[in-house]
Amino acid sequence: MKSIKPEDFKVTFPIKLNDLPTFLEIDASESKKIKALEKVRGRLSKHQDVMYAHNKYAVLICLQGMDTSGKDSLIREVFKEFNPRGVVVHSFKTPSSNELEHDYLWRHTIALPERGKYAVFNRTHYENVLVTRVNPKYLLNENLPDILEVEDVTPEFWERRFEQINNFENHIVQNGTIVLKFFLHLSKEEQRKRLVRRLEKEKHNWKFSPGDLVERALWDKYHEYYEEAINKTSSPNAPWYIVPADSKETARYIVAKTIYDEISKYVDIKEPELDDKIKQNIAFYHDQLLSEKI
Repeated sequence: MKSIKPEDFKVTFPIKLNDLPTFLEIDASESKKIKALEKVRGRLSKHQDVMYAHNKYAVLICLQGMDTSGKDSLIREVFKEFNPRGVVVHSFKTPSSNELEHDYLWRHTIALPERGKYAVFNRTHYENVLVTRVNPKYLLNENLPDILEVEDVTPEFWERRFEQINNFENHIVQNGTIVLKFFLHLSKEEQRKRLVRRLEKEKHNWKFSPGDLVERALWDKYHEYYEEAINKTSSPNAPWYIVPADSKETARYIVAKTIYDEISKYVDIKEPELDDKIKQNIAFYHDQLLSEKI
């Protein structure tokens, strides 16, 4: 099986999505990929237990991708062995009326993980420079003082948002949150196949919406804005990883392996040592429990 290295997918210089593969051959059968994922997700789960005891870091996993790129199933398969107390998943959809009464980063800020825990953002704060950019009329719902009509949205507005997002991520990293961002890079042809499958398989019909076809027609625009957002916000503090997503099994393994390899670099994450006094009296406490009469 081909070795997976996070640096092969990390964005460290300006990228063109059309130049990057949506399929990666890793010389493994589907069953081997599943077994490899099982192994690494077990390690991830154990590491999270240690991180919980250490209580100094949190981990934020950001997932973005076109419709049908496999975000939901990836979350299920990568994090299924975690202790439920150790990971929280947030799926950000259209902002509610309450959320629109705050700045656009507010709902993401209050969903950040506690120390010792993971948070997975299924769609993220980047929707605010993607969906709103493809459909700038949505910005009017934010009731911003300087945006009274679509024509008020200038290139400078988006540059400010990129700066705000970078500042937001730098702030949480500097305060102990490890940020890893993944773009599930799907081909347009594979998306077509997955949408057709939703229509052909009755048990998956519920996943289909005519709006999927409306969004699909905007494929090129979305890719243009994804590309710019990734290039302007991938940093050493909060890197982006472009994951080939035409094979769901491969994408899941790449994401899990990347997360594990990256958090393993934090060698200070260790179980806390017992207080010397407690350590010296372990035998005493042990005997005391064994001698109890119940």
